[in-house]
Amino acid sequence: MMLQLDNPLLALAGHAASWRDRPLDADLEHHARRALVDWFAALLPGCQRAPATLLAGALASERGAGTAICYVDGRPGTLRHAALLNAMASHTVEFDDIYRDAGYHPGCPTIGAALAAAQGRGASLGALLRAIVAGYEVSCRIGVAVQPSHYRFWHTTGTVGTFGAAAAVSVLLGSSADQTAHALASAATMASGLQQAFRGAGMSKPLHAGHAADAGALAALAGRADVTGALDVLHGPVGFAAATSEDAGKWGKALAGLDERFAISAMTFKNHGCCGHIFAALDAINDLQAEAGFGADDIADVHVAGYGPTKDICDRPVVTTEQEARFSVQYCVAALLRLGGVRIAAFVPERLADPEIHRLMALVSVSLDPALASAYPGQRAANVTVRLKDGRVLHRFQPTRKGDPDAPLSDAELSQKFMELTVPAVGDAAAARLLEALWHGDALPGVVPVLPLA
Repeated sequence: MMLQLDNPLLALAGHAASWRDRPLDADLEHHARRALVDWFAALLPGCQRAPATLLAGALASERGAGTAICYVDGRPGTLRHAALLNAMASHTVEFDDIYRDAGYHPGCPTIGAALAAAQGRGASLGALLRAIVAGYEVSCRIGVAVQPSHYRFWHTTGTVGTFGAAAAVSVLLGSSADQTAHALASAATMASGLQQAFRGAGMSKPLHAGHAADAGALAALAGRADVTGALDVLHGPVGFAAATSEDAGKWGKALAGLDERFAISAMTFKNHGCCGHIFAALDAINDLQAEAGFGADDIADVHVAGYGPTKDICDRPVVTTEQEARFSVQYCVAALLRLGGVRIAAFVPERLADPEIHRLMALVSVSLDPALASAYPGQRAANVTVRLKDGRVLHRFQPTRKGDPDAPLSDAELSQKFMELTVPAVGDAAAARLLEALWHGDALPGVVPVLPLA
């Protein structure tokens, strides 16, 4: 396709609209199914927990009539109602996917909105998968254009995620390229999500994903109804890129390979249930333990040297809440040493109060490594030093993270993650049926009753 580099919004809108009826080859279909499997793995345990459970109750009277499923309570309703609550739930337990180069979780807002739109319109699974590819492509490329400076103040999933939802829903609504362009334009002015909202306690972070799905769906509905937006809003002098990053956007880089390379084929699927900026350190410690055979009682101290967000966001020596713990290098390293893994069980109240974890936290320090900082966001690495009580000093440079595109989870590992996270939420049989349908089925996912949190 002819790229309109002078207007990136039009280039991206044209690309998104092409997915209404273009064929989806076997490789891209497989990657889209992987994204859907991973999204449900994160969604279903999130449906048992606040804030989705709280907001589902608060919004019950505003559900409206429709056939989009709210998985939090298993009831049908409108597109926007389901998109908001499902996207929020899928960002709660911090196991949702990442597009590394944009510092962004595309699954929760994009699939959260797209599945609701597909269910609401009775679309095919193939149409849903095409819409997911389109939403990932548009939003991940916008994320690349504004990073890394965007992430200083903005939560990319809340901001850029709005475009993913708008693009995906536009595909399912059958919007033209022009209508999709106006949807993206409206999405830009509704995109939001502040870093400060998740630097401490509170439930705002999952709400960012929910808002992005809802606002993107609204923008898509507006575009389909011929509500117009400012088509220079991405690259204009006071537009999205200028307002949220240090320059007017790296649009040449962001649009390179459009229609040739696809973001959904280069996803990171999480292997730990915490902030991704901690992953490299956890992987390094896992490898060092496997090589040297030490345990928690052998530790004298641990030092993690990382890139910018590892230090700025995740250097949290004191935590009191689950939210804070998921974003603390000290807590997650201590939990790994204490429990052998950083999964959902690491953040239950009993563990948050575990004196052994807090003892180990005091042995962990964090610093900024300038070389690693300069390689971010394209590389997410860590230098980890473990000093043992017997005098041994162990060091590992971890250049990537398990689950990144260059060290991906296999389909079997992704299925294992799915079952681990979903069986406690829906039971063995329901989880197995859903997993089989997501990998091999031809029908849209339907209702999956969620069990009360034990």
